[in-house]
Order: sequence, then C-alpha cells, then structure tokens
Amino acid sequence: MVNAIKGLFISCDIPMAQFIVNLNASMPASERFIVHMLDPTHMFVQPHVADFIRSKIAEFRDQNSYEKPQG
Repeated sequence: MVNAIKGLFISCDIPMAQFIVNLNASMPASERFIVHMLDPTHMFVQPHVADFIRSKIAEFRDQNSYEKPQG
C-alpha cells in the first residue's frame, strides 16, 4: 500500500535551507515540520507551515540587513 502525504516542496540555496533546518530543529519534536530532505537545496515540509517559514525568513532578513546612516 502507498502512503501519501500532502506537503509543500521548497527549493532554495544552501544557506537558506540550513536556516530552515535549524528552525525545524529548534521546535519541539511534536511540532517539527520537515517531512523529508531531498538534497541540500530541496525539502518537503508540512503545508501548514508555509506562512510561519515566510515570517521567520522575513524576521531574519530584517535583523541582518544594513541601512546606510542618514546624514
């Protein structure tokens, strides 16, 4: 019998994939969302975490962006 799981396919560069893997690892075991790592830049995750991942990436980007000082 075949088991099918509904999910979301993510394709990204290696640093972003590592960010998502570390985000997943920081969650309690019952809330981890990565279903399968296909290779270093592709993963299959549970579909309900799409907005969560996007928001965490946006937070990370905002914390690590440089703005030229005014003046």
